Amino acid sequence: MLIFGFVQNPERQRFIRLRDLARSPREKARLLKFPLAARDLLLRDNLTHTHPSFCSPNATAPSLLVQFRRQNMETLLANCVEKNLTQFMFSNAIFLCERLLAQFPSEVNLQLLARCYLSNSQPYSAYYILKGSKTPESRYLFAFSCFKLDLLGEAESALLSTEQVPGGAAGHYLLGLIYRYAGRKNSSIQQFRMALSCDPLCWEAYAELCSLGAAGDASVVFGNVAAQRLQKTNVSQRINFSEGESRDQLIDSDKASKDTSVWQTEHVSGENQQDLKVKQLGAEILPDSDKQCNGSSHTNGWDLKTPSPVLTQVLDAPPPMLYKNMRRPEVEGLMYVHGESRRKFVSEEESSEAPEESGRRRSARIAARRKIPLFHSYGKDSHVLHHSPSESNGVPSLSSMIGKCRIQSSKEAMTSGQSIGDTGSSVDDEQNSNPRGSSPNPFSLMSGISEVLNLLKILGDGHRHLLMYNCQEALLVYQKLSEKQYNTHWVLMQVGKAYVELQDYFNADSVFTLAHQKSPYALEGMDTYSTVLYHLKEEMRLGYLAQELIAVDRLSPESWCASGNYYSLRKDHEAALKMFRRAIQLNDRFTYAHTLCGHELAALEDFEEAEKCYRKALSIDTRHYNAWYGLGMTYLHQEKFEFAQHQFQVALQINPRSSVIMCYFGIALHESKRNDEALKMMEKAIVADARNPLSKYFKANILADLGDYHRALEVLEELKDSAPHESSVHALLGKIYKQVKLYDKAVLNFGSALDLNPSPSDTVKIKACMERLTVPNELETEEDL
Repeated sequence: MLIFGFVQNPERQRFIRLRDLARSPREKARLLKFPLAARDLLLRDNLTHTHPSFCSPNATAPSLLVQFRRQNMETLLANCVEKNLTQFMFSNAIFLCERLLAQFPSEVNLQLLARCYLSNSQPYSAYYILKGSKTPESRYLFAFSCFKLDLLGEAESALLSTEQVPGGAAGHYLLGLIYRYAGRKNSSIQQFRMALSCDPLCWEAYAELCSLGAAGDASVVFGNVAAQRLQKTNVSQRINFSEGESRDQLIDSDKASKDTSVWQTEHVSGENQQDLKVKQLGAEILPDSDKQCNGSSHTNGWDLKTPSPVLTQVLDAPPPMLYKNMRRPEVEGLMYVHGESRRKFVSEEESSEAPEESGRRRSARIAARRKIPLFHSYGKDSHVLHHSPSESNGVPSLSSMIGKCRIQSSKEAMTSGQSIGDTGSSVDDEQNSNPRGSSPNPFSLMSGISEVLNLLKILGDGHRHLLMYNCQEALLVYQKLSEKQYNTHWVLMQVGKAYVELQDYFNADSVFTLAHQKSPYALEGMDTYSTVLYHLKEEMRLGYLAQELIAVDRLSPESWCASGNYYSLRKDHEAALKMFRRAIQLNDRFTYAHTLCGHELAALEDFEEAEKCYRKALSIDTRHYNAWYGLGMTYLHQEKFEFAQHQFQVALQINPRSSVIMCYFGIALHESKRNDEALKMMEKAIVADARNPLSKYFKANILADLGDYHRALEVLEELKDSAPHESSVHALLGKIYKQVKLYDKAVLNFGSALDLNPSPSDTVKIKACMERLTVPNELETEEDL
């Protein structure tokens, strides 16, 4: 037989046929599933492009095939490692990748092994194998390993060894974290902003800017500039993708004519054409793509005289790509555009199939083309909870906010059947409206980008208001979210924290309870939830929550913080301290655990150790106002009033709306004999939160010390109506009535104070005041209650 001008042996004939069939990259990928002999012939085809002498009759294949068998081994191992990483089989991935690197040492394989180590929580292993690498990818992985090992200096050096930071937005974000933990606030802010400029969807960078108090307006950060950058990035990716597909189309069309001359159609008696098996190089190739993926094969002979028409369709038209977990590539997005019909960007070419083959594989094409809607519009069809007129100028009511969560389950049940039907019925419409190979619709792309950025604007605006402690504004912003977004665990946690900062613990308890019921596996924010139960003195619920969290994850610091709050509520400060220290062992950068440790040490009157804990918390987060407040209370108990004033002042600069901080700041000013400033601070605290009884109590105490008894009595009588069960209020009233010589009312209030079960120390003081009612003021020694 004469092919290409010279006589070929039977092995050469099979090789030429496979080479002609495997010109396109997609056919090569399909032939990789064939037995070893077929893969060897396929690899020999690659060699002919670089070594034309390989096609000569005198060429010997064995020595050349060894090199390409090794290349095929490398590809196989690398693919297996990637598959193990996606399936969370980290130990198996490490084992195979170590074999891969030993057999084929290269920088790419070294990076793959480092990824395996980092995925398996072995940053020390990644650190040692990557040390000294110079490529950008290796430097980023090395810097990440150093960051995990708390080697911030080496991590910074690895990222800044060249002018360009490796990793793009991720590299700038990592460098920002390094600067933040190193105490270089301005540099970290700069890096987080650069990360956002590289990738507007880098939400964590914006969240860090919010925590640093340097975040810009969300409408600007996620505005027109961000939209243009996202559009440019997505369009460039689509162009590259379409160019690659166009090359495949040209190759496929060029090879289609050659395929018809090589494979000839003959009918085989006794076999259905759909069930016909094609024998190739000792393997049976099933026409069904699903059977072919299962890898069922039997050794048999090669029959050149009975080629099947099905084989032409199997090799010339590969099955459509299927996606695990219904996750589509980034270049293929599906968006709803304000109630319009759904549009798709389809990248596969329209293959020319036989009529019977088209009918047989329609389900496979539908499975490949079906997409999951990523974003929903907030138009007239979406269920958005609007404000009532009474809520337009204030904090939204809890019932209206939780109403969103209550309606969702019934609406999801009603719409689930409709959504399935819509998805199925829209497939044919999408095929007709957007045939394969058509260019993406720019309107759909821009609408999708607009939807994403509008969502981030709302979330970013609410998050920024919350971390600036504008809690009422944050609650109003979160009200703008759709039901589906509002019902997520993250948003409910933000709403609950806003109520906590407003000291509205009852509403905070309702929101946190709802969030925990919807996502019992989520532990983020559960430390704050346990603090809410602590303030409400819900000992039984707090204990149950702590046990539940530990059962979910014993290695979570939030679980141990909940346990510590439970023991602290029971006045077992030693046990609470052990729980909080356990949380610190699990996460040394968990700021709240350090602060809670300081609170317990202050309760044990170990003020020196408490101060260390507070300062450790501030070294992690300088805007953690609870630590500044704890330092101020420590100095106040030690009668270091000037130091206490400084700590309270810093805490007040961070959270200017906290009436509790204002109260204790006023006490520190009063103890320093700055009474006018103290009274102004108490008035400011009352305006900030009229429900806080501390501000009125301390104002009355300052007025009594200044001798203004009538104003003090007015404040206390008003306070007694709002807080009738506070023994300290009745005791202070008795003391003032004694000063104005109204002994009957003094005795009555002292008795009421004793009936409310005050602390033992307060009981002793109240009884001493009652015994000295008739003693002149000049002869008695007054003690503060």
